Formats: sequence, structure tokens, C-alpha cells
Amino acid sequence: MELVFPNVETENEVANLAQLASDIWYEYFVCIISKEQIDYMVGKFQSINAITDQIHNQGYEYYFMSRNGNNIGYLGVKQEEGKLFLSKFYILKEYRGKGYASLAMEFLVDMCKKRRLSTMWLTVNRYNDATIAIYEKKGFKTVRTQVADIGNGFVMDDYIMEKEIEFK
Repeated sequence: MELVFPNVETENEVANLAQLASDIWYEYFVCIISKEQIDYMVGKFQSINAITDQIHNQGYEYYFMSRNGNNIGYLGVKQEEGKLFLSKFYILKEYRGKGYASLAMEFLVDMCKKRRLSTMWLTVNRYNDATIAIYEKKGFKTVRTQVADIGNGFVMDDYIMEKEIEFK
């Protein structure tokens, strides 16, 4: 089971990422948040313009999760002071539960070690029980809750979770 993590750089790659994000969000989040909030969040955070701005102006890095030349998911990260913010971690439905999340987590932990980052952190919707359980299994611990106003009358009601990275 080979999985590679090509960096998203070109306009075409960004467009492919935005489409992948939209596909995953509309499939997955309909049972957690409203379609209206998905529309808003995909436009605000996962559109071609949003991703381009995040890469060029906000310090984000995006990576496809690619298997046999097919993009099956993606990661979005931002390096901060001594930490890695895991902003995006999404996998297409037909590839979930097959070990790809574990391979992606190994990739992220290796990235932290190479960059000497002691902590990886993320936000996850408080009602996303399945994903929270996966993060806990991967060594993340909930450190606090956060309700963030994202505009248009919507909020993100999240747990903030952290994973300590051990160096040898």
C-alpha cells in the first residue's frame, strides 16, 4: 500500500485540490453541519482563491495523499513557533478505514521531527465523534474547546487537540 504526498504548488494542482475538498466536504459533513454552512466554509476556506491565498500569503502548505497516481485525500499544514498546525486532513470515503490515515500521520510526524517541532495541533468539530476517536487513537489529547465566529452567522464549535512529538 504505497501512498505519496506530493506538494500542491501549481494553479492546476490548486484547482484539483479545491474540487477534491468540495467532493469530500459535501459527502462527509452533511450529517454534522448544514448544507448552507458547508457552502460557506468551502467557499471561504477550500476554494481556489482561498487555497491560493493560504499558500502564497499565509504560510500554509498543502499535500495530496496520492495512491497509484490518484489523489485520495489531502493535508494542509502551517508551521508555527515550535508547532505544526494540522489545518486540513481529509480522505475520500472509499479510502477511509484502509490505513491511509495512519500513513499520513506518519508523514506528518516525520515532518515535525525533521523540522524539530515538538507539537502537532488541530481543531475538530465537537460533534465529529468518529474523527475525534481516530485522533485520540493517534495520540492526540483534547486541550480545550473553542467557538470561533467565521462570519455569515456561522461558528466553528471545535475541540483543540494536541499531540506531543517525541525526538530520539
